[in-house]
Amino acid sequence: MQVMGISGLPGSGKSVVSDRAVEKGAIIVSMGDIVREEAKKRGESSKETAKNLRKEHGQYIVSELTIKKIKKLQEEGNENIIIVEGIRSPQEVDMFKDNFDNFIILSIFANPSIRFERLKKRMREDDSQDYAGFKKRDDTELGFGIGTVISLSDKLIINESDLESFEEEIDKFLEEVNL
Repeated sequence: MQVMGISGLPGSGKSVVSDRAVEKGAIIVSMGDIVREEAKKRGESSKETAKNLRKEHGQYIVSELTIKKIKKLQEEGNENIIIVEGIRSPQEVDMFKDNFDNFIILSIFANPSIRFERLKKRMREDDSQDYAGFKKRDDTELGFGIGTVISLSDKLIINESDLESFEEEIDKFLEEVNL
């Protein structure tokens, strides 16, 4: 079974890739969803939970929980491609490569002004409606090492034009990985 990762800064288009992949039979394991699920259990914000998890269990706890979830899917006999959404650090990439043969990273890029407008429309709990908050979140993500992950990706798709063109690029990539 192929396991691959998707990376990119908030609003770049990772969820569009995930949606297209699911339509073709992939299973998505979102690192952000793992944090949001834990936040709900704890009655905390996602941001607070992400910090607390790392403080309590180490810097790479979210990756460890994600790997555990994927291995459970494998044990259940799942043969679908599994896509990990939201990889943010080179160390996380190494952890996935250590646990899954032929692990690859697809990164999605869009410039900050485009991503900020997308986030304002998306209005998820952790999406800032002001540019200063957006910039702070980007700085946090970059501090985790996401820039290195993006620069060392096996494939990079630029998502700065229309949705149809982006979906064509995604479909082409998914064909390349036999999905």
